Amino acid sequence: MLRPSFVLLGFVRLTLVGMISLEMNLLTAADIVDTSNSKFTVTSPVGLDEVHWTEGFWADRMNVCREKSIPAMWELMKGHEYKPFLEHFLIAAGLADGDHHGAKWNDGDFYKWLEAAIATVAVTDDSQLRDAINQSIEAIGLAQRPDGYIHTPVLIAQRNGDTNAKPFQDRHAFEMYNMGHLMTTGCIHYRVTGETTLLDISKKAADYLIETFRNPTPEQARNSICPSHYMGAVELYRTTGEARYLDLAKNFLAMRNLVTDGGDDNQDRIPFVEQREAVGHAVRANYLYAGAADLYAETGESDLLEPLEAAWNNMVSKKMYITGACGALYDGASPDGSADQQHITRVHQSYGRNYQLPNTTSHNETCANIANLMWSWRMFQLTGDAKYVDVLELALYNSILSGVSLSGTEYFYVNPMRVVDPLPTSLRYPRTRQPFFVSFCCPPNLLRTIAEISGYAYSKSENTFWLNLYGANTVSMEFLGEPLTISQQTAYPWNGIVQLQIEACPKQEFAINLRIPEWADGATVAVNDEQLETLSIVKGFCQIRRRWKIGDRVELNLPMQAKLMRANPLVEETTNQVAVQRGPIVYCLESVDLPSGVNIEDVIIPQDIQLQERYDADFLQGITLIEGTALVSSTPEWGEKLYREAGKRTTKEFELRLIPYYAWANRGQSEMSVWLPVR
Repeated sequence: MLRPSFVLLGFVRLTLVGMISLEMNLLTAADIVDTSNSKFTVTSPVGLDEVHWTEGFWADRMNVCREKSIPAMWELMKGHEYKPFLEHFLIAAGLADGDHHGAKWNDGDFYKWLEAAIATVAVTDDSQLRDAINQSIEAIGLAQRPDGYIHTPVLIAQRNGDTNAKPFQDRHAFEMYNMGHLMTTGCIHYRVTGETTLLDISKKAADYLIETFRNPTPEQARNSICPSHYMGAVELYRTTGEARYLDLAKNFLAMRNLVTDGGDDNQDRIPFVEQREAVGHAVRANYLYAGAADLYAETGESDLLEPLEAAWNNMVSKKMYITGACGALYDGASPDGSADQQHITRVHQSYGRNYQLPNTTSHNETCANIANLMWSWRMFQLTGDAKYVDVLELALYNSILSGVSLSGTEYFYVNPMRVVDPLPTSLRYPRTRQPFFVSFCCPPNLLRTIAEISGYAYSKSENTFWLNLYGANTVSMEFLGEPLTISQQTAYPWNGIVQLQIEACPKQEFAINLRIPEWADGATVAVNDEQLETLSIVKGFCQIRRRWKIGDRVELNLPMQAKLMRANPLVEETTNQVAVQRGPIVYCLESVDLPSGVNIEDVIIPQDIQLQERYDADFLQGITLIEGTALVSSTPEWGEKLYREAGKRTTKEFELRLIPYYAWANRGQSEMSVWLPVR
């Protein structure tokens, strides 16, 4: 309950609004990951405020995020229908009474929603949202201890008289994780608004961590669950230019070597520099890899790059689903089957063995898929290689977007590849989207990812402008000391024709790099209606270098055709099965599109099926459907039998309809499968 003084007086106004410290770097664009001054990167991103989506796929998704998702989540987080979020900070500050009710990482969930709201304000300047942001920042600041510590479960317990409640007593309390998200959000708030209110709170938290872990013990070193704090500390260094925050990030990674009883569930069984496989809890793993990539971008420490490249290649070639999802297992053991028996640990929400990619029991937590995007994005910045953006895009359009309903207010925690009723075993999370989970980490993570999509669309380097993601938008920024404005028209991802027009540009020569996705066979490029006979493609980008002028036009044609895809034969669960992919979109069969009496398991895809593509603007908010003539088999019920004689099956034709994977489960409860038997 709120105390009367709080109701009468409102929030105590912080006095730092609008104050910009002289030690800050000059405020430029609102970058989500600011590598503009990083010494060991090839590219840096453009600002959130420099890209404006005009129509089509991402304009629609961002509108839903702004108009539905973010306001609805604000009502949820400031209310009491599910769990307290904002109120936890008020209780910690002594402005309300009560206990902590919720997951220990809920502070981080609130910071992620706040980041999504801030990213939205960067392009909309929504006054109501600004008020919500300011209200949130004040509550956080009032909850923070004078020494900088902030973690509401501990602060509330202390305020309620629990003398045993102390910082960093439980490695699974997610204190570092929460403060890491606070640091990241504080940096983005400063870049968007120029205000230091949240940045100063973040600096105080980081300074507390510097003192607390100045001489870490092995026990302290175990407090690194889900290390968002690696990314947060590096971003704080980039924002402020203060070397102590880079030293903090270095210390965080070095501390892992002190752990004596580690395991693969937290990737601390062996030192990071010796790791060559993606293992354990997939969110924790991908956050670790993303943080280590941030550290390499600033230090160039060569022993960091080898494990990053090896683990990423291991994930993509042996442990990632066709949708870009990762973290196949609800629960498992690692290193599974190894001779190293004494170090095998229980792993949760985890990467499994190589090629262990189950379908019906696949986990694929939305946060793990988002963290795949974060890791791949950083690897692209380090290398300028399009293969990392290809994986980013794959996850984005499929296993990330599937985590939120088309309405924008209901969510998946897991993103399975196949859903049947009944399930073969009891599984924790439902197969229908929900407005709330007790573990609420994924929904706000989704919102900040969608709200920040502009930050992934383009990149820049010394004299090259990079197009990473395609969609109808206008980018307007300073490049080579002069204005650069490019408009992009396209119906991507439903159509592979991308048209660019130069509306303002520097006078000097520079290059435009166009990403050619791996799936695009026979891509063509024309400049001012003259097709280039030979494409100069380096690391997946077609480079066009010239002295550009206003009115110049570029047309990129990425042929899109629906393809039957097979998995490596070592992926046992997809033996003799195919999936359908068109461009970056993976498709699935949903039971609501089957004739009466036909079940998912009865459907067979002919090897020579003629797939037809049809765009329907009125279906599932506008999608390209894949249709064709498939087969349905007549099979008797299995009942309780585990095996039976093969026998002959009779088949008949029916008209198949497939929808994008991200759009399934928006028409009520249903069964679904990405992989289907082929004949």
